[in-house]
Amino acid sequence: MSEIQIHPTAVVDHGAVLGKGTVIWHFCHVSEDSIIGENCSLGQNVYVAPNVVIGSGVRVQNNVSLFTGVTIEDNVFLGPSCVFTNVLNPRSFVSRKSEFKDTIVKEGASVGANAVILCGHQIGRYALIGAGSVVTKDVEDFEVVVGNPARHHGWVSRFGNRLNFNTEGRAYCPDSCCNYQLLNGCVIESAETKE
Repeated sequence: MSEIQIHPTAVVDHGAVLGKGTVIWHFCHVSEDSIIGENCSLGQNVYVAPNVVIGSGVRVQNNVSLFTGVTIEDNVFLGPSCVFTNVLNPRSFVSRKSEFKDTIVKEGASVGANAVILCGHQIGRYALIGAGSVVTKDVEDFEVVVGNPARHHGWVSRFGNRLNFNTEGRAYCPDSCCNYQLLNGCVIESAETKE
C-alpha cells in the first residue's frame, strides 16, 4: 500500500511531511515542519510537535506525545502512553524553549507502555525499555533496562531474544542468525553464522 491514510478526525498541519504508506489514526495532531517516514502507523491521540523527525517503519501506539527535540529512527516501536520530555526543569511561567534537549531513539529500539524517557538521552539500536520504566541516562545498543530509575537488566538480539553470553562473551540468536560479542560493556552484532 503506497497511499497515505489520514483519519478525518486527525489534524495534519501545512508543512508536515508524510511518507507513502503511512497511516494516521483518530484524533492525532501532526505539526508543521515535522517529518514522518514511509510505512509508519500513528495510533489514536498521538501528538507530533514541530521539527520532530520520525523514520520509516515506526509504530507509535495510542496516546504518545513526541515533543520538539525528539528524533525517532527507522523501525522503532513506541508503546502506548510512553512519555518523552524536552526540558529538565519546566515551569509554567518560565519559557525554556531555548533549553530544549535532544532525545534520539535509534533504529529498531522498543519503548514499553507507560515508560518515561527524560530528555537529553539516547536509546541505542535495538534496545528494549521495559514497560513503566523511567530512563534517566543513555541506553546502549541491544541493552534491556527496566525499573525506576531504569537499570541494566541484560541484553537482547535484533529480534528481541535474550542473549546469554558464554565465558568468552559470545552469544548467538537463531532468529536473527547473528553472533553477538559482549566487549567492555557494549554488544557488537555480526552477521556471521554460528560456528
